[in-house]
Amino acid sequence: MMRKFFAGLILIPLAVVFVVFVVFAVANRHVVTVSFDPFNSANPSVGASLPLFVIIIAVAMMGVVAGSLATWIRQGHWRRAARLHEAEARRTRVELSDLRIHTANVARNAPPRMVAPVPARLGFDTSERDKTGATL
Repeated sequence: MMRKFFAGLILIPLAVVFVVFVVFAVANRHVVTVSFDPFNSANPSVGASLPLFVIIIAVAMMGVVAGSLATWIRQGHWRRAARLHEAEARRTRVELSDLRIHTANVARNAPPRMVAPVPARLGFDTSERDKTGATL
C-alpha cells in the first residue's frame, strides 16, 4: 500500500510536467533564428533556426547541467573528507580486529590475573564513574 502511495507521489508530478511540456511545445512551435554573430544580425554567419520550445528547453537543460556541475565541484571537499574518514574507519576496524585476536590469544595462554581493589583511603570513590568506567 505504501509503495503504491510513493509511486503515485512521484509519477503524478512527472505526468503533470510531461503534459505541461507537450502543451508548451504545441503553443511555442514558431521557428526563431538564434544568431551567434553580434556584428551582422540580419544575415548571421553563425546561427540556427529552431522552434522556440526546443531553444527554451535546451537552455533549461544546460542550466540544470551547469548547476549540477557547480554543485558537484563545490561539494568536492566533503567527498574528500568522507573518503578520508572511511579509510580511517577501515584501518581502525582492522586494528581492532587484530587487537581482539591478540587479546584472545594472550588470554588463552596467560594465567588468570588478580585485580586489586582501589583502597578507599586514597580518596577514590568507586561508585562515581562516568559512562566509560573512569573514576570521577
